[in-house]
Amino acid sequence: MTNVRIRTANPAEVPALLAFWARSAEGASITDDMDGVARLISRDPDALLVAVADDGAIVGTVIAGYDGWRCHLYRLAVAPDRRRQGIASALLAAAHERFVALGGRRADAMVLDHNELAHHAWRDAGYQAQEQWSRWVKPLSRVPRAGG
Repeated sequence: MTNVRIRTANPAEVPALLAFWARSAEGASITDDMDGVARLISRDPDALLVAVADDGAIVGTVIAGYDGWRCHLYRLAVAPDRRRQGIASALLAAAHERFVALGGRRADAMVLDHNELAHHAWRDAGYQAQEQWSRWVKPLSRVPRAGG
């Protein structure tokens, strides 16, 4: 791997992270906004891992979320001009270390079905698709609290 350092993201980087994902990540999420990413960093400051080049540029990310029961990986992305240099592997190794330290026993990843490039990366990291599972989602809207 070329000169890259893995560290956690900080709140000041949210605009740069959103711009990075717009250039480097497949798909979008309803939480890909300033508030959603800031809330993630505030709630779990160690969950959003970034790979940073010598010049300070973000060249990779992964969200390594742990809910106390399962380990979830999201937003594994590497800058297009930095792919095939071991950055995704380094990010996943850091995520796995975080999970083991927290007591996690199994990690799962959200991967778009049509993203063949990502499928290769996940297989190389030892992950397998589970064809018997489907992801079910429901976007949630904010519900006003009673009395507030």
